[in-house]
Amino acid sequence: MVEIVIKEADSQGRLLIPVHWRAKWKSRKLAMIKRKDRIEIVPIDFISPSELFDSIKISDDVDFADPHSVKKVLLEQH
Repeated sequence: MVEIVIKEADSQGRLLIPVHWRAKWKSRKLAMIKRKDRIEIVPIDFISPSELFDSIKISDDVDFADPHSVKKVLLEQH
């Protein structure tokens, strides 16, 4: 569903985002993305560092005591 709201910017360029849109956001931080003549405003959802645990798959033969070994394996994955 697409919902369109027409707003006028104040003299300092500020816009008010409807409260029922903001109510579903977990954060007040927003990313503003300029694409040619359009601007996208996207809420940034922060994640807990614990959610990243085990999110990177690394082979078992990596020597974690050697940072160059770890870097080499990580670069090979991309």
